[in-house]
Amino acid sequence: MSTAHPPNPTAEPAPTPDRPLDLAGVGIGPFNLSLAALAHGVPALRTAFYEQRPAFHWHPGLLIDGATIQVPFLADLVTLADPGSPWTFLHYLKAHERLFPFYVAERFHIERAEYDAYCRWVSEQLPALHFGHRVDAVRWDHEHDLFEIDVTRPGPAGDEEGQSPGRVHARNLVLGVGTEPYVPEPLRPLAEAPNVPVLHSSDYLEHRERLLATGHVTVIGSGQSGAEVFLDLLRNRPLGAEGLHWLARTPAFAPMEYSKLGLEQFSPDYTRYFHTLPEPVRDQLVPRQWQLYKGIAHETIDAIHHELYRRALHSDGWPGAVLTPGVTVRTAGRIAAARLELHLEHTQQGTRARHTTEAVVLATGYRERPVDTLLAALDPYIRRDASERPRVEADHRLVLDPVIKGSVYVQNAERHTHGVGTPDLGLAAWRSAVILNSLLAEPAYRLPSRTAFTAFGLQPSGRCDTVIGGPHLPDQRGPLARTRT
Repeated sequence: MSTAHPPNPTAEPAPTPDRPLDLAGVGIGPFNLSLAALAHGVPALRTAFYEQRPAFHWHPGLLIDGATIQVPFLADLVTLADPGSPWTFLHYLKAHERLFPFYVAERFHIERAEYDAYCRWVSEQLPALHFGHRVDAVRWDHEHDLFEIDVTRPGPAGDEEGQSPGRVHARNLVLGVGTEPYVPEPLRPLAEAPNVPVLHSSDYLEHRERLLATGHVTVIGSGQSGAEVFLDLLRNRPLGAEGLHWLARTPAFAPMEYSKLGLEQFSPDYTRYFHTLPEPVRDQLVPRQWQLYKGIAHETIDAIHHELYRRALHSDGWPGAVLTPGVTVRTAGRIAAARLELHLEHTQQGTRARHTTEAVVLATGYRERPVDTLLAALDPYIRRDASERPRVEADHRLVLDPVIKGSVYVQNAERHTHGVGTPDLGLAAWRSAVILNSLLAEPAYRLPSRTAFTAFGLQPSGRCDTVIGGPHLPDQRGPLARTRT
């Protein structure tokens, strides 16, 4: 399902009950951008994606110079589902006359800034994308058996009267609203207070110069973002007067699981296997797999140690940087105009201490962005698990009351049902293809029946010649106007 050349955007009539969209997308991050790119190669589908931001941007506050994405460049928007697509990273390089330099560079992991630029290149050419459009509410129109979507196109900044409301209709919906920065409860009052230097790492670059000029900075969080922020500060602060402290809850600053068989837990096979597990087993399993998605790249760990060693070599003593894992922040507050105090507890020792600093960078990750308000009208129809989370089927559809004839798909909101690979860029193209195939009478994209050497489970009979979720995919075929049973 490839297109020979990227097209120029063209205007289409507004979706109405008489001519609805086959699929409407809410949010345009990498996952819905992947879906839009693959959907463009399916002429039978009429799609539109809406994003309130004026243009595509991917974690702009963390595009630190030299920082790379943690998946190979083949994990772009489309390649692992359709390597012949015009929206591959290699097509992007060719369009910018950088294909040969990239070949000579022999780089498997590209910089975050280049991944962001690649995604923006795709986003600027797909006609189904509508930036500057905010989706306010979604309802089910029982008369027409369609989703009714309220969309507002904001006017100039601060001009409420300039807003242009509208309404579109769609047979199916996909939510790709992404995640939002997570601030731990003890630090939330400080982070929300004005003029207090407690910020999330997602805003790091905006405040970088001020942080470099601050006498003492504390970084909290043991993942890749925390490591990159700590390394960038360390490299750019005075020798012998680093004034840095790095805190983490994890028992160690541990490397990400990057063995070849370990990486197979980010395969479609493992995703299918995880989905078959009982809910309590899934809930116990995800926290234990933290090194799969919360660890640090080996290269970053090596770079941090090298910089610390270099500074120890060229100064009179140990560098002024302290790394302390295994601690949690119990409470936090201000003790002076320019000082912050964190009350720490060491998990293994059971000891407590006070830590003073002048600024805090929270590399504490992200949480799924709530959609309760957006889906308030659909809430009575959403089936939930024992923990009141939406139930999600294998093809990433919410389990809805049969009275709703359309489907609501979710992207990066199903870790509790699909496992640690949910936010991983490497599964983006595959998940997008699964969603598209489930909308069509005949699959648009041929997906592999097996993707890992590891057999992740046994059939209930105890035989081991067939793995759960291995050689056999769930039926991905279904008519555009799905009838739920």
